[in-house]
Amino acid sequence: MTELEGTPAAPFASGYLAAHPLPPGIVGALSLGGYQLLADIAGVGAGRLGSQAFLLVAPDPDPSLPDAGTQISLHHRRLRSETEALAFTQLAAQLAYLRLSGYRLAPVRRGLRSQINLVDPATGAIAVTIPDKHAGMLGGTSASRLLSSVGALPPAGPTPDAQNAELLRQVLLALALRDESVGGAEAPALADRALELSRADAALDPPAALEAAKGGG
Repeated sequence: MTELEGTPAAPFASGYLAAHPLPPGIVGALSLGGYQLLADIAGVGAGRLGSQAFLLVAPDPDPSLPDAGTQISLHHRRLRSETEALAFTQLAAQLAYLRLSGYRLAPVRRGLRSQINLVDPATGAIAVTIPDKHAGMLGGTSASRLLSSVGALPPAGPTPDAQNAELLRQVLLALALRDESVGGAEAPALADRALELSRADAALDPPAALEAAKGGG
């Protein structure tokens, strides 16, 4: 059975980035000590410290790189609005959702930051590249623009098995966090409610379960 024919395994448990923060050297060099995690799903997250926001990615497990560590990409030093911070959260959530469906996230380290290639498992082609540079130097590239590109990609694999509660909750949390109508503080409770509904009714796919949870179903 191939990865696309069955439910993809969850490579990272909930809270992975909280337990595996950025290495001290990067934290010190970029003055990011004590940053807040805005999202933490499937080894993908958004971080914030004051006016700074950034994308965090834990590389896919690789026996040849046992200590690759959490990496940073798309670092924005001066957020102009809360909308920009929300875009980082939504981008992280969408990348996590695609990773859970079967896409691979392949980082390419460049100094303190990494370029992140989103790889389609069916073709091995790079679907989208998340740049490694400061967002203010990218000539118009931003979390919002990248979100549009990443959001247009279909899932690589099927809906996860409702019996795999850990995987399904991460999928539901990713869907909740990428929804503009759902607040970040509300998303975990909403994902938990959607999980209950999914396990009670196997006919509900994750988006439908989330909508039902939002409606108080």
